[in-house]
Amino acid sequence: MDDAARTQGPLDLERGPFRLVRPGAAPTPVICASPHSGRIYPAAMMAASQLDADTIRRSEDAHVDQLIGQAAAFGHTVIAAEFARAFIDVNREPWELDPSMFADELPSFAKGRTARVAAGLGAIARNVCEGQEIYSRKLTFAEAEARVRAVHEPYHRALTALVAEAKARAGIAVLIDWHSMPAAATTRGAEAFDIVLGDRFGSACAPRVTEMVERRLQAMGYRTVRNAPYAGGYTTEHYGRPGRGVHALQIEIGRALYLDEAALTLTAGFERLRENLRQLFAEMAEPSWLAA
Repeated sequence: MDDAARTQGPLDLERGPFRLVRPGAAPTPVICASPHSGRIYPAAMMAASQLDADTIRRSEDAHVDQLIGQAAAFGHTVIAAEFARAFIDVNREPWELDPSMFADELPSFAKGRTARVAAGLGAIARNVCEGQEIYSRKLTFAEAEARVRAVHEPYHRALTALVAEAKARAGIAVLIDWHSMPAAATTRGAEAFDIVLGDRFGSACAPRVTEMVERRLQAMGYRTVRNAPYAGGYTTEHYGRPGRGVHALQIEIGRALYLDEAALTLTAGFERLRENLRQLFAEMAEPSWLAA
């Protein structure tokens, strides 16, 4: 494991569960979040894992935090999870847990019968994205609860506060949840695409907001689709209330645009993508961007 994937002690929150970058003067109502780019793998987790450090990293949205970090320079707020999604996925309901992973019985409030749990991708994942099982032993509910309390809950307390602040300040909040997707997920039949915009089929984000982002990305040459294969996860569903002025949009970027997926290293495409996103962030800072 290189410096990009840091191994720390059990629930070592020396750096906190997330990084928060607030803009300076005149903040916009835009919040950019990266829930899956965290690279902290606590030692207790790795001791229970049957996968090596490189394999377990396959579930990361690698370097997405680097792509969106520049948004703060344009007045947008940026929040990025520090702990790996394989440790605790903050884009899931906190108690979305797979009973088969645990040695003891889960409490009644645990939600073990969801499509994401069935796929091995609950709040605590059973698999990395290639379907390889992570753990060599059963976990305990106490371990799961510790992860939720230490990482998931503070992340969402912060996100809830940021959304409320933006809404109180500007009368509107726009939460953009940034992700990346493997090359294998960027085709649908004969159709190939680069970016998926997920707005829960219009229930989490007003069409005009999705359309503005879509038009800009398409003008840059990116092939976009909406809501398939990704319509938006827990964050988009939980926060998106366009009727109340809170818009949540999930953006999935094809990793082939910027990443060598085998080595998890950046390619020459990273700078082009970063520059295009810089232009998008600049446009989002214009007062007319969210005008009705």
